[in-house]
Amino acid sequence: MSAVIANVTCVAMRGRAMMISGPSGIGKSSLALALMDRGAELIGDDGVTLDQVGELVVATPPPNTRGLIEIRNVGLLEVPTARAPVAIVLKLTKDAERLPLGHKTSLLLGREVPLVELYPDTPYLAIRAEAALEMHGLD
Repeated sequence: MSAVIANVTCVAMRGRAMMISGPSGIGKSSLALALMDRGAELIGDDGVTLDQVGELVVATPPPNTRGLIEIRNVGLLEVPTARAPVAIVLKLTKDAERLPLGHKTSLLLGREVPLVELYPDTPYLAIRAEAALEMHGLD
């Protein structure tokens, strides 16, 4: 089973994919760039291809924008890409709970993946995203 998901950005860190969702303009690409500055690799910006591989949902670059990430007000940057199993979905929302008890889940190709909502307007968003991967992401 395979699907192309639009309006999401995805990066790989330590062999695990973080799929970033949220409305247009909320900062998905900016978070991906900040995570890339912390060692992550781009999988896809503004879209990702998901494939079921055994029990895993694996994220790969979408063919139409492979290797391109938008830097708002600057242009498109060409970077190497990766592929990795999706370990967590990070939903950027201004309604994120300050101190949630646990995490929610997202259904990807019939498989439940942890979902953590993050408030987007903070200079520490990449640190929070990385902590969410370590605390709630699938191994």
